Amino acid sequence: MPTRDFAPALPAAAVLALALLAAPPAAAEPPPEAVAPVEIRRVRSAIAIDGDLADPGWTEAARVETWYETNPGDNLPPKQKNVAWLGYDDQFLYAAFEFEDPEPHRIRAPLADRDEVPSTTDYGGVIVDATNDGKTAQMFLANPRGIQYDAISSDAAGEDSAPDFYWDSAGRITPRGWALEMRIPFSSLRYRSNGGGPATWGIMLYRNRPRDFRYQHFTSRLPRDVNCFICNVRPMVGLEGLPGGGHWVVAPFATGAQLSTPRGGLGTPLEDGDPEGEAGVDVKWLPNPATVVDATLNPDFSQVESDVAQIAANERFALFFPERRPFFLEGIDLFSTPVRAVYTRSFTAPRWGLRATGEVGDSSYVLLVGEDEGGGSVILPGANSSSLAEQDFESHVTIGRWRRDLGRSFVSVLYSGREVEGGAYNRLIGPDFRWRPTASDTIGGQIVFSESETPVRPDLAEEWDGRTLSGHAAELWWSRNLEAWDFFLQGNETGAGFRADNGFVPEAGIRAGYGEMGYTFYPEDRPVSRLRLFTFGSYYEDEHGALLRRGITPGFGLDGKLNSFVRLELAAEDVRGIARVHRRYQVRPVVQIRPGRRVQQLTFEAVLGDEVDFANDRLGEGATIFLGADLRPTDHLRFDLLGTRRWLDVTAADGRSGRLFTADVARLRAVYTFNARSWLRLIGQWVEADRDPTLYTFAIDDRSGSFAGSAVLAYKLNWQSVVYLGYSDGRELDLRDDLQPAERQLFFKLSYAFQG
Repeated sequence: MPTRDFAPALPAAAVLALALLAAPPAAAEPPPEAVAPVEIRRVRSAIAIDGDLADPGWTEAARVETWYETNPGDNLPPKQKNVAWLGYDDQFLYAAFEFEDPEPHRIRAPLADRDEVPSTTDYGGVIVDATNDGKTAQMFLANPRGIQYDAISSDAAGEDSAPDFYWDSAGRITPRGWALEMRIPFSSLRYRSNGGGPATWGIMLYRNRPRDFRYQHFTSRLPRDVNCFICNVRPMVGLEGLPGGGHWVVAPFATGAQLSTPRGGLGTPLEDGDPEGEAGVDVKWLPNPATVVDATLNPDFSQVESDVAQIAANERFALFFPERRPFFLEGIDLFSTPVRAVYTRSFTAPRWGLRATGEVGDSSYVLLVGEDEGGGSVILPGANSSSLAEQDFESHVTIGRWRRDLGRSFVSVLYSGREVEGGAYNRLIGPDFRWRPTASDTIGGQIVFSESETPVRPDLAEEWDGRTLSGHAAELWWSRNLEAWDFFLQGNETGAGFRADNGFVPEAGIRAGYGEMGYTFYPEDRPVSRLRLFTFGSYYEDEHGALLRRGITPGFGLDGKLNSFVRLELAAEDVRGIARVHRRYQVRPVVQIRPGRRVQQLTFEAVLGDEVDFANDRLGEGATIFLGADLRPTDHLRFDLLGTRRWLDVTAADGRSGRLFTADVARLRAVYTFNARSWLRLIGQWVEADRDPTLYTFAIDDRSGSFAGSAVLAYKLNWQSVVYLGYSDGRELDLRDDLQPAERQLFFKLSYAFQG
């Protein structure tokens, strides 16, 4: 392993060329193996969704008995029997399951809110590729109590559980295991209308059973040398006479809140503000099964759960938070590209929004337009750090992407624009692609060009003086998965003048290369079911060729008993501070254990060793440690605990040594779920930083801290018909280190979804 000399970065095309030369020659992809289709039948008798499979309709449905254990086994016959039934009528797709379990008392099936169905619990369901393109599918999963999890799974973008759909489910634990029934309206599925004629979809049925290992059962084989997931769906035949669209949902809502703030600054008594009320509406219309039109007026996002705080001390780049707001989630997979040019959380406070998502033949598209009232932040990217500027102005947003499927591959083009009140703008456009020349190889890339005129607001940002900026961002990568070996190479370049005000691109003026290879062992009947040895390396430089960071990191990862995961990295890196390059050595362990029903997960993650003090351009020693626990004292009560601590010890120019800072985040989330429709959630979060100002080269406060608490009571008929009642309390440390009230709020929300 090199310790001092590293190879320079290569342009993206050269990285890919070397990868293909270094890799074993790939034969042309063989013809796909003939896969037996899954049959579905029309049912004419009644089916009640109650967890009891005695309804006569199930005797008319098609029975599915062929399953494979894909983890930890390699497409082996499952040790537990799984049987499924598939049927449909004029309005619904039906699925039922009987999952045998020799120890029903060990089934993990806690009550929870929607989408809180983690891999540490038992669940099952269907993965439906209704467009039959082998790239993207909708997931409908539920646990033995009928608690639902739905998501979009894409071979290009991964799995995203934020989108929600309308469907019904019910589960029941039995003496022999558990049973599950599902009813999915065709209006919740995105498929191509063919005038009611025969249709072929793709489908996988799935069971998750966590015990000593995480056992995963599918009705499809998942070969280890195939570089995709949804591509493994089996064709489902027997559908015909499907509805042709016309579904709509109108969900008006009303909110009310009263905010109390300090009368004369922190430490003075809180003063109640005037009660405020708002009203708005969300509308969804499906003119046909492949087209969805969404509109929102004065949307309310106040009851999206608060983000988990992240430690910002000694961070150089903006922190990423995932999107959870309902309006932005339809077709969210189409917003995902190699360059993260679209980040819908940059659309901070929509006054209105309109989006169309659909498919025409082999093409898919999404178009989003809206008006943003502002109030958020804009990322100002740089080569070695980024900053944020307040977006206290209105703007109009337009984002569109068109994608053309070419078998298992595709080409696409993206446009993103933000027109700022007063004449400033940011616009970008460019193509991207994904190509699968073999079952084991995937190549992807993107190039986008941007042009910007900054606002005339130098009070908010130095570069906001009306100047014009232009630049490009490009990325090219190659991935190869064999049964044991895996390879990944990536090159990217971002010009100094590139801006993506609707995206999340915190680095500009850089060229970078990254490479990783690994070898995986699959021991049988051992405490370890999977062991992967790997090495990865990276090189970053600015546009003038100056080193930003480079390093090489060997390590291993394994899956073991107690449904555990362990990963260890040993990193040797050169990292630029302000003007100097520092050599750091770090140990990065990760341990996750998922032992049982009550203690569902324990997590330990750390970065230990050298660390650069970026603010003062020197090398120190420190650590970042994360601890987490998911505890279920009963099937109704859940505690999520997490704590993060970061510290850094340095030696100043005058020889004095000490602790530069210690930063902490602690969060407790407690949820009591009364039933599948109602819950009470309490959250308490503490953020604190202690510093030694004498060790800094600039003036800084010695301590800061804040506490945020909230309580929310919810009743939900479905994900859009809800009642929320809540209270939140925020406090901050004053100059005497006393925790003073900073704000208090009472709020409610009422929403109901009308469907037709």
